[in-house]
Amino acid sequence: MRIRQSIACAIAALAAALAPAAHAQLGGWEPTKTVEFIVPAGTGGGADQMARLIDAIIKKNNLMKQPMVVVNKGGGAGAEGFLDIKNAKGDPHKIIITLSNLFTTPLATGVPFNWKDLTPVAMLALDQFILWVPADTPYKTAKEYIDAVKAAGPGKFKMGGTGSKQEDEIITVALEKQTGTKFTYIPYKGGGEVATQLVGKHVDSTVNNPIEAVSQWRAGQLRPLCVFDDQRLVYRGKVTETMAWSDIPTCKEAGVDIDYLMLRGIFMAPGVTEAQRNYYVALLKKVRETPEWKDFMEKGAFNQTALIGDDYRAWLQKEEQRHYQLMKEAGFLAPGK
Repeated sequence: MRIRQSIACAIAALAAALAPAAHAQLGGWEPTKTVEFIVPAGTGGGADQMARLIDAIIKKNNLMKQPMVVVNKGGGAGAEGFLDIKNAKGDPHKIIITLSNLFTTPLATGVPFNWKDLTPVAMLALDQFILWVPADTPYKTAKEYIDAVKAAGPGKFKMGGTGSKQEDEIITVALEKQTGTKFTYIPYKGGGEVATQLVGKHVDSTVNNPIEAVSQWRAGQLRPLCVFDDQRLVYRGKVTETMAWSDIPTCKEAGVDIDYLMLRGIFMAPGVTEAQRNYYVALLKKVRETPEWKDFMEKGAFNQTALIGDDYRAWLQKEEQRHYQLMKEAGFLAPGK
């Protein structure tokens, strides 16, 4: 009996000693140094807020042994960040959060970059767009505002947005074509600045994401007129004393037949291994399961669609084609595109 116990103990000890090696052979990997989390946009916007929340959740819950640092590289409508990670071939210590400038920036600028140059990791959510005006203006509905823009004549009303020939301006052009209006579009560096400029009435309206303007809405400074989606938002908890996200009508209800949702996804550099990609897939799954993430999703009224693998790639392929058509119709394509 003692001999059997000794043999069993020896086998158990040997198994424990070999476990790390077996784990490595099965493809286990984790970062060995600081992970750089790139934001291809300015500070204060939706992508920046989400990246910093992910970083905070990872730190708070000890989900990663190595530290993470969030770095904004928004130059050239995000081209700075995209080219940085494209050129970091095989480096698993860099990840990037993407918005739809993943598609619009190369189409508008001709910069040598395509989403296929990177390694898709996961779609975390889709972001909404809302037509906002200052709260003390007389417009209570999107129709009232559009009628005022029409009556004022071309270019009299200013629409603020993040960047040029990017998502906000694409929606603005689509709005003009649908309604027969013409805005003067004013580009800013990030969604946080866009909201601030609207509060200060330097512009008359914006199409900011919910998370970029929710604090100003809650403070009674801004008013949402409609959401650019096929259906109303699902969140029923009160944001202000009288309204929830679900109380905001769709723009289609106001006769503006436009829907546009924006990607919030994660990519890695090209040439990384499947084990390295799988590490971040698993890490982000843990992030999405935390109360902090769920609270953020509701606060920002996100569409919580999440995709990985072939489903994510198929979605990206479809959206690339859709953005090409939108950019073409708006006259935003770079020469030769």
